[in-house]
Amino acid sequence: MFEILSKEKLAHQIFRMKVAAPEIAKKAKAGQFLILRVDECGERIPLTFCDIHADEGAVTIIFMVVGATTRKLSEMEPGQALQDVAGPLGKPTEIEDYGKVVCIGGGIGAAVMYPAARALAEAGNDVTCILGARSEDLLILEEELTAICGADKLIITTDDGSKGIKGVVTGPLEEMLKAGNADLVIAIGPAIMMKFVCKTTEPYGVKTIVSLNPIMVDGTGMCGACRVSVGGETKFGCVDGPDFDGHQVDFELLMARQRQYLDQERIAMDHYGEGGCTCSP
Repeated sequence: MFEILSKEKLAHQIFRMKVAAPEIAKKAKAGQFLILRVDECGERIPLTFCDIHADEGAVTIIFMVVGATTRKLSEMEPGQALQDVAGPLGKPTEIEDYGKVVCIGGGIGAAVMYPAARALAEAGNDVTCILGARSEDLLILEEELTAICGADKLIITTDDGSKGIKGVVTGPLEEMLKAGNADLVIAIGPAIMMKFVCKTTEPYGVKTIVSLNPIMVDGTGMCGACRVSVGGETKFGCVDGPDFDGHQVDFELLMARQRQYLDQERIAMDHYGEGGCTCSP
């Protein structure tokens, strides 16, 4: 049922994949996500929709190879099928006419930012996109984002200066804030990036929405693995989010929880490199 329709390598270890999922495509919206399993013995991993093709009965995901499951996924080809896909999950991004909106995508976070930026532009917002990465070879979706906001409103930053502005996304963001050119900021990417975006916008009183990526298991609020602290209250990333008011998020707790299974993730990756699980025929 969940056949892989197309696969494309966008950058080093980053892939775009279109998957047949007609029932999910009928209802999915920007900001929501799915949970998939590659095979019967596979773990469940959450991935946010990069694009939704209701007319084709398909959805597009973009992922980076960071562990055993994403490695397996990257090795699959069109014509093969995923074991199962559940979705749409989470709350959609709130789309309305805010005025001047700055959408920030850091690294693979650009894949999540893209559908939100497009929906916001279609709702009449004046959208500027800031696209950041460590280096030029890790930048994705430049062409697609240019089509949304125009070349003059796509700002690129790279840590090493290989393309665009040398530095991080908060540099051009602060310039826009000082000029009064931001009524809303949406930031999606590594937790440390979102943290400093929020620290940058907070003195200006500009509402800032972040899409959180905590460890997640079931995606329906039952396991509690994705709990985050927002405004001093415990929230579940899967059912209360993934979008939250960034000024209320405890990023230190989020980052600590993201790191708690690093050793197990390394073991899984090493084991997969040795041939993977052999407990099933």
